[in-house]
Amino acid sequence: MAHAGQTHHISVTSPGARGAATHELEEQKVNKQAAEKLYSIYTRQEKWFIVMIASLAGLFSPLTANVYFPAIPTIALAFHKSIESINLTVTAYMVLQGISPMFWGTMADRFGRRPIFLACLLVLCLSCIGLALVPTSAYWLLMLLRCIQAAGSASTVALGAGVIGDIGTPAERGGFFGIFTLGPQVGPALGPVIGGVLADKLGWRSIFWFLCIMSAACFALMLIFLPETLRRLVGDGSVIPSPFYRPLVPIVGKGRVDRDAPKPPKPALNNPLRLFFYLDVLNLLVFNAVLYAVFYAVNTTISTIFANKYPFLNEIDIGLCFLAIGGGMTIGTVFSGKMLDADFQRTKNRLMKKAEEDSEKHIRPEDVTREENFPIERARLRMMPIFTAIFILTCAGYGWSLQQETNIAVPLILQVILGYTVVATMNGVQTLLIDLLPSQSSSITACNNLVRCSLGALMVSVIDLIVNAIGPGWTYVLLAGICLACSPMIWFAIWIGPRCRAKRRARDNTA
Repeated sequence: MAHAGQTHHISVTSPGARGAATHELEEQKVNKQAAEKLYSIYTRQEKWFIVMIASLAGLFSPLTANVYFPAIPTIALAFHKSIESINLTVTAYMVLQGISPMFWGTMADRFGRRPIFLACLLVLCLSCIGLALVPTSAYWLLMLLRCIQAAGSASTVALGAGVIGDIGTPAERGGFFGIFTLGPQVGPALGPVIGGVLADKLGWRSIFWFLCIMSAACFALMLIFLPETLRRLVGDGSVIPSPFYRPLVPIVGKGRVDRDAPKPPKPALNNPLRLFFYLDVLNLLVFNAVLYAVFYAVNTTISTIFANKYPFLNEIDIGLCFLAIGGGMTIGTVFSGKMLDADFQRTKNRLMKKAEEDSEKHIRPEDVTREENFPIERARLRMMPIFTAIFILTCAGYGWSLQQETNIAVPLILQVILGYTVVATMNGVQTLLIDLLPSQSSSITACNNLVRCSLGALMVSVIDLIVNAIGPGWTYVLLAGICLACSPMIWFAIWIGPRCRAKRRARDNTA
């Protein structure tokens, strides 16, 4: 009889327990949705629309640099200058490409993304008009206008990263950043092809008219549709800014603004150079710059090495060889973003399960994604050792495939692998940098751009000397060895990251 009563008691309470569990799951789902809503009023589709516009603008940074390369011999002939003299315009461009985002990115973190985006595109458009009309007797003007062109185009990547930090939650940023970099990564692949065709068929001035038309079209698109996203101005998007910041056709977020919403507090203007004194940030910047410099060495020597090792290639064929590494980069941008989001979700689910099982730590499952509880470094860098190892081995193999003059398909296939792995690695690092300081996402991206462009420019200045001295085989073994020596920085980032974040959090709370 007692056994029957016990059975009856269990049958009564079990549905109630299941109902409580179901209610708890529904409450967690509602809390998650509420948290995402609080972060941004934009729907998922609207966020993707904003990211795609930013990606289109980000295309101009590498496109403007690479579309110029095939026309260098023609321009040298037109200006009656040596190739070395025209190459100085490339060097000047790279210098401004590294420096200018420090200015524009800081301004965007202070005064808004939309007006700085429009200002950069306007500067780019006007400089392209000047370059298309520059007299061939004014070499100094060519140099000056290329510097102004770099100042306008180079900052669009930093500004786009700022937009992603504004509208995307940490769970979304990996996917957003993966698609955003699609534009900047397509530029190095398509630039030489477009520049070669335009210079050959319509003359070198047509390159700058093409860039002028493209930048003007992007300017119009942003003027009409892009909303202001800077959180210190519009919060989660519900705060209505002044008319200067509003798009002409406000289709994004329409009907969800709050006219009575209080404006978020205005933080002080931060000096972006201070970011270099954060040990975890500096470690990531240096690691990213080393991989970028090695990748840039591969990219810049394609023309000369392929022309030497495969003399049956003409200029158009060599231009098409850039599509291999560009294709790998394009594939990497798509899949790396999905991988980053999946890794974030996997880490989050594991921590939530652990929090539910271990009640002694008093961490609610929905609080595991809070900055002080979540190991964001481990989530973002989980696959980086694998990608870095593949990149190192492929780099060494690529050099020896050229040294031994193997079938041209071999180095082209290795280029695809190099493009994929370097993008997957750099996207993970860049996304983590934004996670660390989302309120300064444009500034930290500008710092990343400065370090990697500086190291890239240094590599470009010496890579031909190294290749001529020891050959492509040992050159890329040397570069692979440098990457191998820097690979422990990945584990150092995972170890030092939480400690540095805790120090910044304590300092901010004290202030």
